[in-house]
Amino acid sequence: MSDQVMLGAIAVGIGAFVGLILFVPFVALSYRRRGQLSAGRLVLWAAALVYFWAIWTYTLLPLPDPETIRCAGVNLNLLQFVDDIRGALAGPGNPLLNSGILQLGLNVVLFVPLGFFLRVLAGRGILVAGLVGLGTSLIIEFTQLTGVWGLYPCAYRVFDVDDLLTNTLGALAGSLIALLVPRRHRGMPQLDTADDPRPVTRGRRALAMLCDLLAITLVEAAVTLTTQLGLHTLGYDELVRGGTAASLTGSITALAIWLIAVMTTGGMIGDLTVQLRYTGGPVPIPLARLLRFVGGIGGYALLGMIPGWGWLVWLFGLASIVLFFTTGRGRGLPGVVSGQQLVDARSLRVTAGEAG
Repeated sequence: MSDQVMLGAIAVGIGAFVGLILFVPFVALSYRRRGQLSAGRLVLWAAALVYFWAIWTYTLLPLPDPETIRCAGVNLNLLQFVDDIRGALAGPGNPLLNSGILQLGLNVVLFVPLGFFLRVLAGRGILVAGLVGLGTSLIIEFTQLTGVWGLYPCAYRVFDVDDLLTNTLGALAGSLIALLVPRRHRGMPQLDTADDPRPVTRGRRALAMLCDLLAITLVEAAVTLTTQLGLHTLGYDELVRGGTAASLTGSITALAIWLIAVMTTGGMIGDLTVQLRYTGGPVPIPLARLLRFVGGIGGYALLGMIPGWGWLVWLFGLASIVLFFTTGRGRGLPGVVSGQQLVDARSLRVTAGEAG
């Protein structure tokens, strides 16, 4: 049981990490195609992501010690499980507790979510579910048969053609079960109302702030890591050990991207993701946008670059939170320092279209 829990924890951990990387693009796509982010669909996509990694962890892990590996056999006799079921039914004890029948059932159940997710999230029917189920099962079985494609001298798990059949049946069953979900909730079609303006709420503004914080952190981390690898490759190991040069490069690159975004579009990455814009105000637009940058994630990141000013970063964050709850529509510190109001970006396009 502890091994199963560990494998599940690995799947959740990897799924969560990949989910963080894909979160901002997913939110942007949701707002573009459906006009908003649905909590239900977010949960379903998160579950699908964890499930994807669970398939691999439960079928390939744990990897054995190469020194103690035992070569597994091969079953090329299709429908061998029928004889196994007959034997279990004829033998003593509860057949439902027979290891062969349990394995058969698990092989089917494991792929039921695949067919379900393909229909509900991707809008694909039973034919695609069967083909994807078979293809996924083939990849898993051949990975096992080849000892993880040559990593091991032989297969450490049994290659079983019956697994191909039962996995495919599971995917088909999942696709049929998904028919219980109303048609309007299946797939991710472009809704006719996606371009209609929506209310500007604090929740939506909070989502924009979360996207900004997550995205700038990931960009900074990616650039820092890439710079570290580049410096190591070029032989500048002293700079690598210090880490300051790579960290500074990451911070400056991330800030430059956000500054360019706000100066050219009027919105931070988070604003662009959830279709929000700041508009109006008593100062010229370029200055307002610069103030918007300083009052938002840009100011937070700039203060974080100054050594010994950690207290000011916390103070900035506290002020941002307080003003988020005390200003209209959650326009917060960026709206206060720029004097601008927060609106739905689609309302600006509608107004421009009417004016034209």
